[in-house]
Amino acid sequence: MIKVHHLNNSRSQRVLWLLEELELPYQIVHYQRDAKTMLAPPELRAVHPLGKSPVVELDGRVLAESAAIIETLSERFDSSHRLSPPLQPLDGEERLRYRYWLHYAEGSAMPPLLLNLVFSKLRRAPMPFFAKPIARGIADKAVSAFVGPQLALHLDYIESELGKHEWFAGDRFTAADIQMSFPVEAAVARAKDRERPRMQAFVERIQARPAYQRALQKGGPYSLLS
Repeated sequence: MIKVHHLNNSRSQRVLWLLEELELPYQIVHYQRDAKTMLAPPELRAVHPLGKSPVVELDGRVLAESAAIIETLSERFDSSHRLSPPLQPLDGEERLRYRYWLHYAEGSAMPPLLLNLVFSKLRRAPMPFFAKPIARGIADKAVSAFVGPQLALHLDYIESELGKHEWFAGDRFTAADIQMSFPVEAAVARAKDRERPRMQAFVERIQARPAYQRALQKGGPYSLLS
């Protein structure tokens, strides 16, 4: 039995969705973030030393990192390649795009999104009144000079790539779309306008999938606005 250590409002939601798409049986162990710090509870460290989620137990082994989990589960259980390209040819266009987006999601897309969230929280953080202008000035400078331009660069890139194909690896839905869902949903949820319609449409497509909806029901409330 596959066991998913699932933290609310986390990347582990993608693992539940993958398992639902593959129609695999699994067990969920639920964890809740601390209401004040939004950090994972210390109990997760008993499962994996970093105390992060997602973490999956499979055949007595502990798997961590979203892309590694998705690759492992797909290779093990998706023999018909419904959600992944065939292994041959290794340099096929779909396989190259699949592998790229599977790793781009966390390696390139998430860092500017996370930095933007951190500086946004810094601006709102409680602190002595005399420190607020300094903290806000630092946050605003960092966002305007580096984080904002980098974020716009990546979001424009994603929007452009979704103009080439309906899905990230090509013309059909794959696990790369599951992996990319987190940064795209986060960007769309926090956007103040609708200037990137292809990203909006991607979110609407994935959220309409029955497996996505089943995973959401089992995983619990899910918000990317915090």
